[in-house]
Amino acid sequence: MKAVGFKTPGSIDREDALLDVMVDKPTAMGRDLLVKIHAVSVNPADAAARKMQPEPAQGYNILGYDASGIVEAVGSDVQGFNVGDAVYYSGTIDRPGTNAEFHLVDERIVGHKPSRISHAEAAALPLTTLAAWEALFDRLEISRPTPEGGNVILVVGGSGGVGTIAVQLLRALTDMTIISTASTPETNAWVTELGAHHVINHREPLAAQVAALNIGAPGFVLSTNGTAKHLPEIAALVAPQGRLCPVDAAGLVDLQPFGMKSVSIHNFTMFTRPLFRTPDMNVQGDILSEVAKLVDDGKVKSTVTDVLGKINAETLRKAHAQIESGKTRGKIVLEGF
Repeated sequence: MKAVGFKTPGSIDREDALLDVMVDKPTAMGRDLLVKIHAVSVNPADAAARKMQPEPAQGYNILGYDASGIVEAVGSDVQGFNVGDAVYYSGTIDRPGTNAEFHLVDERIVGHKPSRISHAEAAALPLTTLAAWEALFDRLEISRPTPEGGNVILVVGGSGGVGTIAVQLLRALTDMTIISTASTPETNAWVTELGAHHVINHREPLAAQVAALNIGAPGFVLSTNGTAKHLPEIAALVAPQGRLCPVDAAGLVDLQPFGMKSVSIHNFTMFTRPLFRTPDMNVQGDILSEVAKLVDDGKVKSTVTDVLGKINAETLRKAHAQIESGKTRGKIVLEGF
């Protein structure tokens, strides 16, 4: 089958950074679904993996997490899906990725695709949806208010992939006051359209802008981008006994400024459940199926902003370059081989 892979990790400007290759078609066993891929989206996690995955002893590293497609075959232990079902999901970091004609995925992290949108629109959703949902409801526990600012949340990077879903979930499922950051007129309008009540500029000091809103200190902060550089401002603006969840790779950070406020820091990645095969890994499939209903009811919309073309090495190299520019809005999608 056709796939896009690489051998040597490194920068995207090399001709061999991503290659069109032929690999064996996998076979579904156990709880795996074999999915015929119709569309994929590209995330910062894809670009990070391309730089860090070691050269394989044989074959190729195949990237890709987000996908939407049709179930081609099912393993003998599959319980919730049948051949022909339309599905969407985000894979895991310890198995070959979705940049291939066919892909194996454990049924427990798969959701039934929203019926009212295309495969391209659906492929934009899974990874960011899971990251936003788990960060908000599992880690920050926004349904359990903080003593101060318990109805106010700041989403840093609201126009990015995770932020655009987080803002929509907050608006659809809570009555919280949502502050989002953006830095251009276009992204400002985008996050406002998605449901943010207030928008501030993350290229300027955050604390003073939040204070100027006169709505009190937020009890919750979801930081999706640039966490390390924003930490001093977040420490200044967050309410005492508040909660912070960073979902980007923040690197080494100084947590001391949060100490006197007793702010809890919730380290997080949405890959934990599938990577460690946790007893509750089926929660991810449940989340995706629940969000599919929200999409079909018109309460959440796809965040796809650019469909670049077919799934091949040339187009994926362009997508990775755009992701690494740090200037993307929403999600980049590719469809079909």
